[in-house]
Order: sequence, then structure tokens, then C-alpha cells
Amino acid sequence: MKTCLVVDDSRVIRKVARRILEDLGFDVAEAGDGLEALAWCGAIMPDAVLLDWRMPVMDGLEFVRRLRAEPGGAAPRVIFFSVENDLDRIREALDAGADEYIMKPFDGEIVAGKLAHLDLHPSAGLAL
Repeated sequence: MKTCLVVDDSRVIRKVARRILEDLGFDVAEAGDGLEALAWCGAIMPDAVLLDWRMPVMDGLEFVRRLRAEPGGAAPRVIFFSVENDLDRIREALDAGADEYIMKPFDGEIVAGKLAHLDLHPSAGLAL
């Protein structure tokens, strides 16, 4: 089963994302900020990371830069999900190492489409 780490300081957003990802067949873990997420990735590198931009302790941009520098850190597919809609800021996220970008609010169809675009099929026999 594929794993996805959901990183957001909002417990409500993490719960919504968890439900969507579990419905798609992912094993889901959660982190409340980038530092907690980086520690999680150091122990178990996920297949995907759904990542908020603005968080306390370590924001999403710093997290993705540090993740990509870690051993094995190039492997996870990172999808930012944020209210940030400035094209220069979105480009900054992609240049820092994100693979995709989703605007908040999001729904299951949007998440499934982005995951399919990244060829992330959660488990054998389950297509997005």
C-alpha cells in the first residue's frame, strides 16, 4: 500500500485530507508542521506528501527544500495545497522541489486527479 504524509497545522484540514486519501486507498500519516514532517520522513519515507505552505515552526517551502536534500528525499511526490494563488509563489514552490500544486479548498476529485497525473496509484488493482 502507498503511503501519504499530510502536513498541515490545521487538524480539520488534515482530517479532510486523510479521509480523501484513505478513500483512494492510501495509508495516511499526519504531521502538524514541517519539522515534525521531516522527522517522520527520516524514519519512514512516504510515497507522497500533501503539504501546506504556511505553518508554524517550519513552513512548507523550507520543508520541501530540506526533504529534497535528505537521502531518499527525491523520491516522494510532493503536492502543495495552499490558499497561495500568486503565480510567482507557486513557481517558487515548484522550483523548490514540489511536483504539483492544489489550491484550497480542494475535494477528492481534485486530489485524485493530481495523484493520477503523478502516476501515484495507491495500491495494486486500484486505479484513480
